Amino acid sequence: MPDTLQHVAGTPVLVCAADGEPLRGEREAVDLLGEAFSCQAAWVAIPAERLGEGFFRLRTRVAGEILQKFANYRLGVAVVGDITRHVEASTALRDFVVESNRGRHVWFVPDLEALRERLVQA
Repeated sequence: MPDTLQHVAGTPVLVCAADGEPLRGEREAVDLLGEAFSCQAAWVAIPAERLGEGFFRLRTRVAGEILQKFANYRLGVAVVGDITRHVEASTALRDFVVESNRGRHVWFVPDLEALRERLVQA
């Protein structure tokens, strides 16, 4: 299934397919940004399973590299899916998720419905 542009709560969101290319770092983030801009998305919803293990180990800086690219271009990004095992294994990641979810540009949500609810509130 390809990535698709959907309007979620009136916001254009590039919803990435779960079986797409894994996001391992900056290069893949730039490719995804290009795709998002080409379809005029304001947000990108990335399934958690597309993110490599390095993303969830903050000391690798993979999460920072990827998320900073989206921030630089003022594009919202939502990690969609169950990341419980990663959060339970890392206090730093848990704190990062909590802080991100307090903001307006990076969210960790369990599903697209939760993203829709967040976008309605925003």
